[in-house]
Amino acid sequence: MVKIISDTCTLYSKEEATKIGLEIVPLNVIVDGKDYKEYQEIDTKALLEKIDKGAIPTSSQPSIGEKIEAYDLLAKDDDVIDITIAQGLSGTYDSALMAKEACEYPDRVEVFNSKTLCGPQRALVEEALKMANDGRNKEDIVKMLEHSSHTDISFLIPMDFKFLERGGRVSKTVGNIGSFFKLVICLKKSDDGKCLEKHSINRTIKGAVNSIIKELIAKGVDHTYRFYITHAMNEDLANKIRSMIVSTLPNASIETHILSPVFTAQGGPGCCALQAIKIVY
Repeated sequence: MVKIISDTCTLYSKEEATKIGLEIVPLNVIVDGKDYKEYQEIDTKALLEKIDKGAIPTSSQPSIGEKIEAYDLLAKDDDVIDITIAQGLSGTYDSALMAKEACEYPDRVEVFNSKTLCGPQRALVEEALKMANDGRNKEDIVKMLEHSSHTDISFLIPMDFKFLERGGRVSKTVGNIGSFFKLVICLKKSDDGKCLEKHSINRTIKGAVNSIIKELIAKGVDHTYRFYITHAMNEDLANKIRSMIVSTLPNASIETHILSPVFTAQGGPGCCALQAIKIVY
């Protein structure tokens, strides 16, 4: 049997994950010097309330100790695959490798860099869990993960660039362009998953979404992909994006989720992401 482990970047809380046989180690949000395990001790709405009162949140990865405990428990009798957020966007992958070397059964633990985050990472985890429950071995699951992760394409439309600037995810120049000129700048995850790059500069939200759809079509993305719209309590924008995708790809499978506290802290209030991934065996 193969056990699947990941983190709250998948938008699964520990409680939700337990119900489907998934092991989740939470990421942390830091507000006013206090650490909160996301989904357990703070949710996105509560974080936004703190931000409205002037709080400046930061985030941190799961502790190596928590990872070691999880590996020791799961790998005692089974192989383990830990599917982490993209290396470069977080230190979670690197700390997971350190935890693997420090655990009791390192040969049974496979740490996989998803090269993605949020919706597509959730898709990879769900498919891996399905394969594990069907009795597939570690090698087969990792092969699926490797093939599928290369199909991911992810975009972000921020509403407030200060949050991305603080985290070093965009330059001050890009942030100033968006803020000063009141333009809508769309960001795209780099192919290696290590950073966010400027994708397009637009006068309107509609223009930003159209630029995303144009890129998706150019990349050959179609209804065989799984689409994910995630937002930091910006349901109106999420619904607008969904409608525009459906008008182009009426048979598309689309899930909408509220962003986790950690990614709300990084992307800022009101940000919205559109992502797609194809599961390939």
